[in-house]
Amino acid sequence: MLEYNLPKYLPSAEELPDSDETPVDNELQELIPGLLKAILLMLWSERMDWLFAIDMGIYYHPDKPPIVPDGFLSLGVERFYDEELRPSYVLWDENVVPIFVLEVVSQNYRKEYTTKLDEYEALGILYYVIYSSRRRRKPHLEVHKLVNGKYELQEGNPVWLAEIGLGIGCERGNYCGVTREWMYWYDEQGQRYLTPAEQVKQEAQRAQQEAQRAQQEAQRAQQESLRAQQESLRADVAEQRVQQLAEQLRALGINPDNLS
Repeated sequence: MLEYNLPKYLPSAEELPDSDETPVDNELQELIPGLLKAILLMLWSERMDWLFAIDMGIYYHPDKPPIVPDGFLSLGVERFYDEELRPSYVLWDENVVPIFVLEVVSQNYRKEYTTKLDEYEALGILYYVIYSSRRRRKPHLEVHKLVNGKYELQEGNPVWLAEIGLGIGCERGNYCGVTREWMYWYDEQGQRYLTPAEQVKQEAQRAQQEAQRAQQEAQRAQQESLRAQQESLRADVAEQRVQQLAEQLRALGINPDNLS
């Protein structure tokens, strides 16, 4: 955990700049954390004790500029303060250090593997995740876990984050109409959680299948009813023939009741 001496006066989030005004280098720095947040909004829709922020400043000292990761997750905090939402994340107000931080490496290297790693390690952030699709000889995804005050690289894809109850990994998929490698959340068995669009599609397919089954059941019921009507009609015809034959026998002076 970062140790520092805070001054007596501590500004609130509203009094601090809400951005470092540094533009993102490409869309992936917004889309990748945006996809992770969108999935969480579906998975944890009933929970109000978490925050996933994108390009939001983390203030750890009032006299120093904030650290601005591409995305971060905090647990055990209020999801919303009010309708204005958070302008920034101020540690002395929140009293909770983010548990997960994400950096998406772009063509303009921002020392994600060196300086930022040291900064997040000093802050005491449990999981530091770096994603770079530009790497050729090394894995695109690195998950570092804080163990005894030092980051240790975790193996695998996806990597299970036990303290969060989710896995993090990457694979090819489609998001916003773009087919490429994306980052996703996973369950403990390594099964990927669906994106909102995939969930909508799945629900639509399920509803269509239910409608088809209902239609098939209605058709079977209609066929059964038709068969019952046909059987009833045949029974009526047979009864009529028996009555006609009995009448013919009586006309000949034969009592049909004595034929048995």
